[in-house]
Amino acid sequence: MPDYDDNKMEERISKDIDKFYSNMGNVEKIKDKRSLKVIELAKMYASDSKSYLAKKDMYTSFSCISYAHGLLDAIIEISR
Repeated sequence: MPDYDDNKMEERISKDIDKFYSNMGNVEKIKDKRSLKVIELAKMYASDSKSYLAKKDMYTSFSCISYAHGLLDAIIEISR
């Protein structure tokens, strides 16, 4: 496994978290219950990512925000 600079990882994850919340604007008009449940799960993963980042657990934080982005992307795609 490559050796990563924690400061660079933290910066990258922080940008990904910011991007996630920015992308939330793309789902504001969605109202169906099933999609809203998935959006809520994505928000929980993003929140978990922030918590793990604060604990300096970069790998778990990155995994959580990546999953949150995936869920959000899927909802955006199926709602088109």
